[in-house]
Amino acid sequence: MERQIAKLTGHFIICGAGRVGNSTAEELARKQVPFVIVDANEERVAKYAGPFLMLFGDSTKEESLRRARIDHAVGLVAATTTDATNLYTVLTARGMNSRLKIIARIVDEGAEKHMLTSGANAVVSPYSFAGTRIAQTFLHPNVVSFLDTAATHHGMDLEINEVYVAPESRFAGRTLAETHIRQDCGVIVLAIKHDRGMQFNPSATDRIDHLIAIGAPTQLRTLEARAGASS
Repeated sequence: MERQIAKLTGHFIICGAGRVGNSTAEELARKQVPFVIVDANEERVAKYAGPFLMLFGDSTKEESLRRARIDHAVGLVAATTTDATNLYTVLTARGMNSRLKIIARIVDEGAEKHMLTSGANAVVSPYSFAGTRIAQTFLHPNVVSFLDTAATHHGMDLEINEVYVAPESRFAGRTLAETHIRQDCGVIVLAIKHDRGMQFNPSATDRIDHLIAIGAPTQLRTLEARAGASS
């Protein structure tokens, strides 16, 4: 396992193998995205060492994150069970890798501003999310069901995905109409992400950038290939 971890690059580091960390790991594994979990509980490390790459260590310590190859990682999830541990993990990780995308779990809503100030790019509150989800399931059950299907790809040949348009791509700087994305790939472009914000339901004359699209997995793979290919 140490040898496999030593080869990791472009991977994610999950700090904490509790329910949130484990759920994150399962989703990344389903998408075949490389990751390693760091946890200070030996029993949890032993429990998940079969299906996942595991490291026994304190995620607030530089040594543990260095063993997880933080210099080569693209993202980190601070998902331990306490805000204090997650805060110190964010501080340590940000100091070691300024380019890292960091997402922190919070228990207390008041911890959000401290996480963001310490270097987290985004903060997630499982309890707040659960409350919103319950209310939406009551009020708009079919919408929730559809979004779940598109997000998890369970029960329907459909996905919602982000597609990055490379600067050297044949799509770069062109409008939706000029690229023929909808006709050639068969996907629906839900939004275009610009530096100035998110533009929903773009028109044919809007110039493309970072795309949010929905379609069959094969259609989205085709779009990703074309968006990253040189013209």
